[in-house]
Amino acid sequence: MEKVLSYRQMVWRQFRASWLNRLGLCIVILLALMALSAPFLANGRPLLLRHEGSTYLPALQNLWPFSYLKLYPQIDDDTWQTMMEETGWAYFAPVPYSPGDYDLDASLLPPNSAHWLGTDEQGRDILSRMIHGSQISLSVGFVAVSIYTLIGVFFGALAGYFGGKMDWILSRVIEVMICFPTFFLVITIITLVGGSIYNIMIVIGLTGWTGIARLIRGEFLKLRHQDFIVACRAQGMGVFRIMRKHLLPNALAPVFVSATFGVASAILVESSLSFIGFGVQPPTPSWGDILSQASDFIDIAWWLTLFPGIAIFLTITAFNLVGEGLRDAIDPKLKSVE
Repeated sequence: MEKVLSYRQMVWRQFRASWLNRLGLCIVILLALMALSAPFLANGRPLLLRHEGSTYLPALQNLWPFSYLKLYPQIDDDTWQTMMEETGWAYFAPVPYSPGDYDLDASLLPPNSAHWLGTDEQGRDILSRMIHGSQISLSVGFVAVSIYTLIGVFFGALAGYFGGKMDWILSRVIEVMICFPTFFLVITIITLVGGSIYNIMIVIGLTGWTGIARLIRGEFLKLRHQDFIVACRAQGMGVFRIMRKHLLPNALAPVFVSATFGVASAILVESSLSFIGFGVQPPTPSWGDILSQASDFIDIAWWLTLFPGIAIFLTITAFNLVGEGLRDAIDPKLKSVE
């Protein structure tokens, strides 16, 4: 007897049927792992240092939760360097450079055995900056999308469930928001409030919720007159309980697809802002900032353009592949004819 698959199992089977979907998902997972483990992959301070029978963790002592636990002696840069010069034994990260380490003697070096992806004009290691820059890009993508998904679901649910004047008012607000060019609106607000990573997350989140709101509104309008919702009302179930227990679970599938595409868009917006100088400010590493520096040395330092450009391209492509795979798996009728 053939096993009956759940909805999630059917979606997963449909998603993994395409090798492009699997490739995109693998790239996204690898990027996430790289961002989470950035301090262990690229760090100018030793991950582990032994000196006179004591063990130190110089690279981790300022990182949460290690800084909170304080289970080992704290040392500064001068101290661990002195320990190493004496009798210390140290284990460094695979890329033994921090993203902010300067070395003017190694300025604009092409890829070599010491600096695998070369250095910039200030002698900073490009691979280290790209690894730590992935934290910025993915953080902005996921946090900004989470913010505007929550906002969009809230307003879309109100408009779709109650209809009438509520729907009319919220629909006009959505239409007004859509009229503004999002990127230029983001630039305007960032100019006023500053280009910190938190401001960028919040601004993208506050300006990108209209698409999610329209999706949820449409799904609620379609579902609110279904028999199971009418039965819930007949039993005296409260409005917000109906929305939370019955409408939202049946309306969120297209939202997940849109959110996946939204992460790619948010990463591209952050990179664009950093490229033109309105994004995350130096010395914080960012893929867009590396590209911005490359514009001054495009004839002599090709690696400053090539590697961050490839990283942005692969990241956005991977998220788009995952989004398209989810869309096709959730609603096979939308799958393009091959």
